[in-house]
Amino acid sequence: MTATLIDGKAFAATLRARIATEVAQMKDHGITPGLAVVLVGEDPASQVYVRSKGKMTREVGMNSYEHRLPAETDQDSLLNLITRLNNDPAVNGILVQLPLPKHLDESLVINAIDPAKDVDGFHIQNVGLLATGQKAMVPCTPLGCLMLLRDRLGSLSGKRAVIIGRSNIVGKPMAQLLLRDSATVTIAHSRTENLPALCREADILVAAVGRPKMVKADWIKPGATVIDVGINRTDDGLVGDVDFAAAREVAGAITPVPGGVGPMTIACLLANTLTATARSNGLPDPDGLTP
Repeated sequence: MTATLIDGKAFAATLRARIATEVAQMKDHGITPGLAVVLVGEDPASQVYVRSKGKMTREVGMNSYEHRLPAETDQDSLLNLITRLNNDPAVNGILVQLPLPKHLDESLVINAIDPAKDVDGFHIQNVGLLATGQKAMVPCTPLGCLMLLRDRLGSLSGKRAVIIGRSNIVGKPMAQLLLRDSATVTIAHSRTENLPALCREADILVAAVGRPKMVKADWIKPGATVIDVGINRTDDGLVGDVDFAAAREVAGAITPVPGGVGPMTIACLLANTLTATARSNGLPDPDGLTP
């Protein structure tokens, strides 16, 4: 048995097309969603991400506002920019590209963003709302993973889910989303005892730990759905946190790297911007784009 490939690239393309249709309908009512992306410094990977985000934002018909600041930008200047964007009615979503240069306080910057415009879902208010099952802006990568899982499995109720990784960006919010869908969730990490045995109990295995090919085929329950969030640059090119070739012979379905979760992250950023625009204009949440 070879696992079914979960094609995140194709799913993301369909999602972006749906978002473009919704944007066109908003424009008929005189509303154009706007996404502001702030990049501090010259980090090459961040520059690629920002370019890609800007291109896709424009492709779905949204306004894209890019603010590129020098690496030596001080905290006050960055916070002043965020205040201006918070107060700008043309801007519905604000994303500050991480990581920031070391002299800047990441938490302070993220929590300066208006929670209603926090399309990354990292503001402490959105984290708290998600944890208590209320309406929140949800981090893009876990939201994309949830969409792929629902598409593959339908109801997640009663499924055993194991998440390897406890980051605020993926692991913790992923657990909250799966709990919301009535899965039974375990968060594991580098210090978890008997990690392979724990993983073998999972109907859904989410790997988000940032270690190339850490998850071996014999860690996977036969027929399980495996979501590989890892993107690791190696001498062999980009690889995930799962030993893909071997795991594919055991799992029921698996995301590839690249082409799995990655494309969903930017598509969900656009979905969050659309949701933020709807909420700020007193419109209902767009169908199927929120948990």
